Amino acid sequence: MANEMERDNKVYIAINSDIHDGFLTLQWALKRWNSHSITIVILYASNNICKDYVVTPMGKLPRGSVNEEKLKDLEKLEEAKNQKILWRYKVFCGNVKVEAIKIERYDESIQKFMVDLIYGLKINKLVISLTFMKPSSWKSRSAISGSFFVHRQKPEFCELFIICGGKLVFLREGNNEGLIEDDQGIMVAKSRSMRQSFRDLVIKMFPENSSKLLKNQSDLLSSSTSNIVEFDKWEKYKKEIDNYMCQLLSSNFEEIDDFVADEILHKNIITELVMAENMTMQEKKEALRIKILEIKEAIQLSREEAKSHVEGQAKAQWAITLCTRRAEEIDGCINDELARKPDLKRELDATKDELNELHTEVEVTKSKLSSILELQHEVSTKMQLSSVARSRAEVQLEKVLKQRMDTVKEIEEFRGQRDVLRRRITFCREKDAIGNASMLIEPRLKYKEFSAAEIRTATDGFSNLMRLKSGGDWTDVYKAKLHHTSVAIKLYSSADVDSEDTFLAKVKFLSHMRHPHMLSMIGYCSELRCIVFEYMNNGCLRDILFSGTRGSKRRNYGLNWQARICIVANVCTGLCFLHRAKPRPVAHGNLNPSKILLDCNNIAKIYDVRMPLSCDKSDLRSDIRAYGNLVLQILTGRNWAGLVEEAIMMDQSKLIEVLDPMAGEWPLDIALELGRIGIKCLSIHEDKELNMTNLAREMEKVKKLADEIVANGECVVANGRNLDDHEDSTEFPNFFLCPILQEVMKNPHVAADGFSYELEAIEEWLKNGRDTSPMTNLRLKGNLLTPNHSLRALIQDSQKR
Repeated sequence: MANEMERDNKVYIAINSDIHDGFLTLQWALKRWNSHSITIVILYASNNICKDYVVTPMGKLPRGSVNEEKLKDLEKLEEAKNQKILWRYKVFCGNVKVEAIKIERYDESIQKFMVDLIYGLKINKLVISLTFMKPSSWKSRSAISGSFFVHRQKPEFCELFIICGGKLVFLREGNNEGLIEDDQGIMVAKSRSMRQSFRDLVIKMFPENSSKLLKNQSDLLSSSTSNIVEFDKWEKYKKEIDNYMCQLLSSNFEEIDDFVADEILHKNIITELVMAENMTMQEKKEALRIKILEIKEAIQLSREEAKSHVEGQAKAQWAITLCTRRAEEIDGCINDELARKPDLKRELDATKDELNELHTEVEVTKSKLSSILELQHEVSTKMQLSSVARSRAEVQLEKVLKQRMDTVKEIEEFRGQRDVLRRRITFCREKDAIGNASMLIEPRLKYKEFSAAEIRTATDGFSNLMRLKSGGDWTDVYKAKLHHTSVAIKLYSSADVDSEDTFLAKVKFLSHMRHPHMLSMIGYCSELRCIVFEYMNNGCLRDILFSGTRGSKRRNYGLNWQARICIVANVCTGLCFLHRAKPRPVAHGNLNPSKILLDCNNIAKIYDVRMPLSCDKSDLRSDIRAYGNLVLQILTGRNWAGLVEEAIMMDQSKLIEVLDPMAGEWPLDIALELGRIGIKCLSIHEDKELNMTNLAREMEKVKKLADEIVANGECVVANGRNLDDHEDSTEFPNFFLCPILQEVMKNPHVAADGFSYELEAIEEWLKNGRDTSPMTNLRLKGNLLTPNHSLRALIQDSQKR
């Protein structure tokens, strides 16, 4: 159904290279179907080169006398002209959809071809220009005969429109005659009219367009001969002889048409004589009179033809004379070419010698090229082998990476579980901090007095093995066990407490210090002047922050950036408790990292609070300044707060450089906020309204933000990495670490013992005269070092992740 609708919408227009007539025909079709959605299919009859002769500047020559290269050039030229004409037709149609079918025509019967085309394409609407139907010679009567042939042989479903000069004409048949009528029914030509040319018919039918047609044809002739230089007399008469040849060809077609017309006339006379038996005498006389008049007209025409034949014979003699003269001139040119032939032959021989030399050079080059190709083949073979080995290594690496990814996924799952447990632990820590210490005290007492024997037994007679160190120095604090609980016992010398009353006052003061972030007193011994405190497993903050070796395990223990934020928040809460104490506030007086202790969960507690003899605002501000210094020390891992202040004043990127790398990757916004709080505390003289209560609110916001970041599982950190990697930033598989340097390897090499080392480290090891393995202490079999590319790729991939 869709195909039938598509066929109905197609209008086939048959036109040729006559641009003027083609435009008129297309204009008529576009105007005729301007209100319909149509597709125009142009049936274009191209001007091909004749099979028998070709037109050259020297005249019409037989096709066999022109070389193939020249013929191809002429064919390309004609093809270009046809393409240009067809393109102009398509542009003329504007927005209407246009298709084109080229008809390769020579001098064959175009009307039969058109009938076959109608049946083959099932054409429903066909518009034919009369110029399309003409043969190689311009004969209007032949074009009309062809149109009548198509009209008679076409199927019923095809609607045929004949266009002449941009107007529709109609074909009529009557009394065995073909008639052409205009749109008003006036006959303008007959197919039997043998004495009128097609051009005359067009002038009769459309006198207003005759001047345009003549002008276009004259322009065509002038343009075709404008590029030919008249070298001799032959060029002068060439156009006239060509016209004469066209007239001869036209006369041949007229004779054929006359013969056909006479045959038809003879048959009609016989038919009319047979039909005359049924006529009356009067009708027979009238019919004979008409026939006699027609015969007289035919005799008159024959006399005129005889006269024209005489004139044609004289003109033929004239043309023969000119052609003979031209042939003699051509013979002379041929003789000149024959005289030049020996020179051309010598030039040809010299060119052949040069060509032979070039062939020799080509053979030498081919031999060199073949050797190069062999080398290329060998190289490609080696490359293929190396690529196969590489692909195998990549497959193994992919397996290792896949296993690693599976491990990472498991770690992520464990981290999720850890975060849940961590939140639960955080919720319960502060609630149960005091409860663990109060379990050691009798229910009715706030603290317990221990005997000297119990203290000596717990400390093994105050043995140095039980004595605690801080910063490498011995202290007067001993680790002990009382009632199966680890405690810390501090001895007070006479310099610390000069009397028993002073000691008891200190005990009473400390017994009131009940806060999750204040070190809890468990008991005391008045005889030995010692106080029993809860034991803090992770020691003091100073030992962790300012250890002599920055890469030591003690320094790295547990203090990632999350733990440091919790420590800062814990200390702030403890100081806030002291400053808000009743009936009067209490100042610590000597707050520094050595006065901050950490339990096994890194919960910070303040100890060694000064007795509140007198406390004013200056003491409280001193505590705030000390707290600000502590915040900056925790940020940088250095005992110099000026680093952070200078970095923040210069640029935020400078802050990243001074942050302690042992804390992992800090979230940049949290690091900036902590730096701002620390600097504000150091500048308390500029903000006299600043107090620990306000600082506690700000620190609570920072801690809450940090908890949200941990809960969400990701954040933007100071160097753009994920927050979840902060704990793993300094933790790698053991085989990533150099056994000598204990650092992640950058250029791992395998030594003779089978272990991988950092190249610089193992080379330094061997240069110092050592010949044993750093791992097994056995003698090495050699000094050969092999790059471990697989391990290096794993380390780089791990660092990227």
